[in-house]
Amino acid sequence: MSASHAHSGPDALAAFAPLLAAAAYLLLVARRRALGRSWSPWRSSAFLTGCALLSLALGHVLPFGEGDFRGHMLQHLLIGMLAPLALVLAAPFTLVLGVLPPHRGRRLTRLLRSRTARLIAHPVTALLLTLGGLVVLYCTPLYGLTTATPWAHHLVHAHFLASGYLFAWVIAGPDPAPHRPSVPSRLVVLGVAVAGHAVLSQLMYAGIVFIPGVPDAQRRGGAELMYYGGDIAELLLALALLVTWRPAPGRSPHGAPGEPAAGPRLTRRWRRRAGSAPGWPAAAGRRPGRG
Repeated sequence: MSASHAHSGPDALAAFAPLLAAAAYLLLVARRRALGRSWSPWRSSAFLTGCALLSLALGHVLPFGEGDFRGHMLQHLLIGMLAPLALVLAAPFTLVLGVLPPHRGRRLTRLLRSRTARLIAHPVTALLLTLGGLVVLYCTPLYGLTTATPWAHHLVHAHFLASGYLFAWVIAGPDPAPHRPSVPSRLVVLGVAVAGHAVLSQLMYAGIVFIPGVPDAQRRGGAELMYYGGDIAELLLALALLVTWRPAPGRSPHGAPGEPAAGPRLTRRWRRRAGSAPGWPAAAGRRPGRG
C-alpha cells in the first residue's frame, strides 16, 4: 500500500487494468444495444467513475508524498470503499447476463444458487472480510510487509477491492444476490461496519494501534481520513440501499419482502432482469427496459 512501489512494473499494470475494465464494460453495453435492449447511461457513468477512482489510486495520483501514510489511507478509501460502490451500482453482472447465450446464463445463475455463493454473499461474511481485513492489516506486522514486499502490497489491494465490492453488492447492489436479508438487517450490518471503522480509526489516532515506521503526524492524519472518509463512503452506501430498494407486496420464500428468491426461480427472474424477457419485478431494481 506504500507509494514506494509507484514506479514498479506491477503497479503500472494495475493502474492500466481499470482502463481495460472500462473498455470491456462499454463493449458489453454496445453489444446489448445491438441486441435491441436499452441500458441506463447512469449505470455506465457509475462504472466509469469507479474505474477512474481505481486509476487515480493505483496510479498514485494523490496529494501526498511518496511513502506518506496519509496517501496509503486515501488509497484504501478509494480502492476498498468508494470505487467498489460505484462499480456495484453499475450492475455489471446484469449487463453480462443480458448478452450471454441462455445456456451460459443458466450456468452463472446455478453458481449463484450454490451453498458456497450463499455463504460468501451473506452480509455478515462480507463484513468480516472487509472490516477484518483492516484489523489484520493494522494490528499485525502485515502493513510493514506491504511496504517492503511488492507481492504483499498487491495482494492487499486485491483483497480490499474484492471485499469492498462484495460488501457493497450484498448491502445495496442492484444485481440480484443468492441470499439478501431484509433492509433493516442490512442496515444493522452497515451500522456495525460504521462502528468498527470508527473504533479502529480512533485507536489509531490515539496511538493505541501502533504502526511501526509511521510518524505520529502521518498516523493521526491517516486516522482522520479513515474516520471521516469512511463515514462518507458508508453514508453513500446507506443512501444507495434506500434508493435502490423497491418495496413490493408479499414475501419471497427465501428472502425479504420484495426480494427475488434464491431458489430455482433465480435463473428465470435474473434473465428477465437482464433484459432477455419482459416482466422482471420492480422490487429487484430499476424498471424493465431501463437497465
